[in-house]
Amino acid sequence: MMAYDEKLAARVTIAVGQDARVETRRMFGGLCFLINGNMAFGVEGKRLVVRVGPEAHAAALKLKGARPMDFTGKPLKGFVYVSAEAVRTAVGLRKWLKKGFEFAGKLKSKR
Repeated sequence: MMAYDEKLAARVTIAVGQDARVETRRMFGGLCFLINGNMAFGVEGKRLVVRVGPEAHAAALKLKGARPMDFTGKPLKGFVYVSAEAVRTAVGLRKWLKKGFEFAGKLKSKR
């Protein structure tokens, strides 16, 4: 069994392109994308994980396909799981990736 959806991870990689700020790392049993060393989004199982930040968390949960990230059994504020259906199209995927880029891009670089 694969730990994460490799096709979704490839789509995310293509969408990110050659952005020099982005690096990938295996985390949470999946593949995470970091911006300047801060997690922005990732692929875990067949879903996308997006770091939206605490302030945008409630609003993100109101969007179709989003639910709390409860990887540890307890919801992690500022992170959401996004269903495969919600990121099926390139437009849907880019919408969610933008949210992760916006939050992680504001954080102090860990590089």
